[in-house]
Amino acid sequence: MIAFAIRRILVGIVMLLAMVLVVFILFFAAGNPARDVCGKFCTPEKLKQVTQVYGYDQPISEQFGLFMKGLVVGRDYPVDDKYREALAKSNPDLVIHCPAPCLGYSQHDALTVNQDIVKYAPVTLSLSIYSFVLWIFFGVLIGVLAAVFKGRALDRITVGITLVVYALPTFFIGTFLLQFVAIKWRLVPYPSYVSIADGGVIGWFSSLFLPALTLALFYMAAYVRITRAFVLESLTEDYIRTARAKGLRTRVVLFKHGLRAALTPLLSMAGLDFAALLAGAVITESVFNYQGLGLLAVTANKNSDLPVLIGLVIVAGAAVILANIIVDILYAYVDPRVRLR
Repeated sequence: MIAFAIRRILVGIVMLLAMVLVVFILFFAAGNPARDVCGKFCTPEKLKQVTQVYGYDQPISEQFGLFMKGLVVGRDYPVDDKYREALAKSNPDLVIHCPAPCLGYSQHDALTVNQDIVKYAPVTLSLSIYSFVLWIFFGVLIGVLAAVFKGRALDRITVGITLVVYALPTFFIGTFLLQFVAIKWRLVPYPSYVSIADGGVIGWFSSLFLPALTLALFYMAAYVRITRAFVLESLTEDYIRTARAKGLRTRVVLFKHGLRAALTPLLSMAGLDFAALLAGAVITESVFNYQGLGLLAVTANKNSDLPVLIGLVIVAGAAVILANIIVDILYAYVDPRVRLR
């Protein structure tokens, strides 16, 4: 098991390095990055300053080397040594040190990309974990119940409701919950993000309920139908009939044997869906006016803030790769045959 996990981690590191290279080439080799960072109202003086700060006048290979070095040991801005030394003598506060893993520096925000992401990430991370727990627990549970009562009223009602919910876009679900549940009916307080440090666990829990429910309902609808299909398929296998013939109780056959076989494809979906949420639930955060990574991505795109966009893409890609590594390791735990392949 340990050797299997080490192999998957090494493969993940190689994939991460390849992803960073591709992202760097796509953003930096497509045009003049200095002009993109400089913005819409760029002057020749500002363009020259941006070029010196970021070192965009250097060859692409040297820029990539500095970027990779920043990920490992950090880097200083401005990148140009002579310009940085002269600036340090006149105004040391303008010399920015970005600790490892340095994803860049945002001149628009006057912050490192790491600081920007750390500032906005707690909202997205909290929202992702909250909604993930909701949709996995209730999605799998309701899907199993629908499979057990196949063809009955509960199964038909569940399948019909999930089909309607899955067809609705998240902005409609979020707007409906906000306008009616929070504002008109006042069943819950108007949602406003409160961290655990400020409001405690209960305050944090209640502040995220509606946006987390918005995301959970959308994903839950899909997981109910998929869990139902996988459980029904596994219950037709020969080993299930053998387990029943041996006199095992229905609960044991269903959860220990049937559901465990259905978990393998669900793990893949859950890992990728959770990683996608970490990349930024843009629509849901916009509906509830939550300042998460989605808002940061939209703002960076409007301001042509290239370093922030690159940092967000790398973080999102790293989240997907990490999720795949975790899923592969869980595969080996759920199905030991995976370790032998």
